[in-house]
Amino acid sequence: MTDCDCRPDLDPGIERKTLMMLLLINAVMFLFECGAGLIAESTALLADSLDMLADATVYAIAFYAVGRATQVKIKAARVSSFFQLLLGLGLLVEIVRRFAWGSEPVSLVMIVVGMLALVANVFCLVLIARHRQGAIHMRASWIFSRNDVIANVGVILAGIIVYLTETHWPDLIIGIIIAIVILRGAWQIQVEAKAETSILKNKT
Repeated sequence: MTDCDCRPDLDPGIERKTLMMLLLINAVMFLFECGAGLIAESTALLADSLDMLADATVYAIAFYAVGRATQVKIKAARVSSFFQLLLGLGLLVEIVRRFAWGSEPVSLVMIVVGMLALVANVFCLVLIARHRQGAIHMRASWIFSRNDVIANVGVILAGIIVYLTETHWPDLIIGIIIAIVILRGAWQIQVEAKAETSILKNKT
């Protein structure tokens, strides 16, 4: 029996091309959103930008795993989830700091940048959709891309509510929700990686 996780992987060349495009898009959006988040003093935007950075790292790790043994793919997925876990915990620490010291998020910047990020991430989701039932390193990429779209919608919603209420609480609350979505995604990948490991052990 071949060393695989018995899922319909696409050609490694297609996987590499897809992951490289995802990596470049997320790296560019991280720089853009991070700058906008700092200028707008938005926890939600900053959270989303760091999510972009973590995803760029995830795609780089998945790119390395393409065409390699299943054990390598499982390890890549676990490392990816570890980065997501660190990100989620780091965001919670930053949110607590802003709860204590306060912030004045600029709603218009949040809405416009959130919409641009949503367009970018929907495009990423379309690119990775064909791989969502593939090997675990690609499924991890799908899960994190899907979570990005959820986070973008949250940023836009937070911007609208900040504008209507003229308070910073919606921004902080959405920031917490984004952090929870990130942590949930990291946990989901760890569960799938454990299941894949069990399957491999049963084959040997």
